[in-house]
Amino acid sequence: MYNFRLTGGTPLAGTIPVYGSKNATLPLMAASLLTTEPVILKNIPPILDSTRLLEILQAMGVTASQKGHTVHLQAKTITTNHVTHPNVGLLRGSVLLLGALLGRERTVRLPRPGGDVIGARPIDTHLDAFRQLGAVTTEEDGLIMIDGKKMKAGPVVLREFSVTATENVMLVAATLPGKTTLYTAACEPHVVALAKLLKKMGAKITGAGTHTMTIQGSRSLKGATLTNIPDMLEAGFFILLAAATHSEITVQDVPIDDLLLFFKKLDDIGILYDLDRTQHSVTVHKSELKAFKMQSLPHPGIPTDLQAPFSVVATQAVGSSLIHDPLYEGRLKHIVELQKMGASAIICDPHRVIITGPTPLYGNTIPSLDVRSGATLVLAGLVAQGETVIEQADLIERGFAQLPERLRALGAQIEKVA
Repeated sequence: MYNFRLTGGTPLAGTIPVYGSKNATLPLMAASLLTTEPVILKNIPPILDSTRLLEILQAMGVTASQKGHTVHLQAKTITTNHVTHPNVGLLRGSVLLLGALLGRERTVRLPRPGGDVIGARPIDTHLDAFRQLGAVTTEEDGLIMIDGKKMKAGPVVLREFSVTATENVMLVAATLPGKTTLYTAACEPHVVALAKLLKKMGAKITGAGTHTMTIQGSRSLKGATLTNIPDMLEAGFFILLAAATHSEITVQDVPIDDLLLFFKKLDDIGILYDLDRTQHSVTVHKSELKAFKMQSLPHPGIPTDLQAPFSVVATQAVGSSLIHDPLYEGRLKHIVELQKMGASAIICDPHRVIITGPTPLYGNTIPSLDVRSGATLVLAGLVAQGETVIEQADLIERGFAQLPERLRALGAQIEKVA
């Protein structure tokens, strides 16, 4: 483990690139299990989560490697459908191995996935979807066991707009001959990215990006090459970083059309910016920030993963802002750390916080908590006067690759320390 040490309180300037989508990376990699042919994925961020999944796949007999931002995968043979690698307990995205292994092997045994502690994230929706396709599911001593030998294509109604449950159904349905119709599907951009890969591999998919999707599967899928989408969450984070630090920053490779409601909220707050659709860039200007109300929602709403950095913007805005995150009850843990740094914040309940600003923030020693909270506290440290130490910064780099290097290019004083 290591920490980030940074000194804030000064505006930044320059250009920062957005890397490939973290949330698309793991389902794209999992899809490689559905074929014996090579799968090449480009624009894959060199993050800890992708490394952990690569190690799991390698332990299963998959030829898997990453060089720079390109991943090469080939699952000629799979040595086991009983995944015991310790990374499963560290990686929430390992839940996608359920759908991928059911598609490949028709059976799977997997420990309960781990990941960020941001509230209860049961996989009941996933298991219920598999049962609708004819699978038999059991759990014992923390081990999930699924027998999918009698699965058939057909209708599936998800209990909620779950992104990973949608992706799991897509993975298994891509190998089921016949038509699977998926209702109440999630429509996030990374779901669409997975659909593009599965179509290149031979499945026929319509409706990706809507709440009703049809998948015409094939027992034999082929290899494919796909370029990952840019990370809308990283883009939003860098834009909010510019606003909160009153900096002039150009963010490159921004998926503008995936963030339309986000940009509308920037307008409400008074954040000044220029969009360049030709160059896929956003330039943020120094702005007078106004208090706002923000609620995170499933796509095309403002993503829950961008809720936390909005809270730092609220500390620098004039008036009282209300932030509401209805999805997870653990999404406001970073607020306690912001209070330690001087934020005037009242946690109303597990889902709502009122933040009054503008208030100065001051450096402190604080834990990362999870990927998004940790990055948010880096942002707070860049706003704050004095030195901030972010502990367990490796949690942040689960989702943000080379963050200190990219921030230093803007003039930030940040370094990794033991």
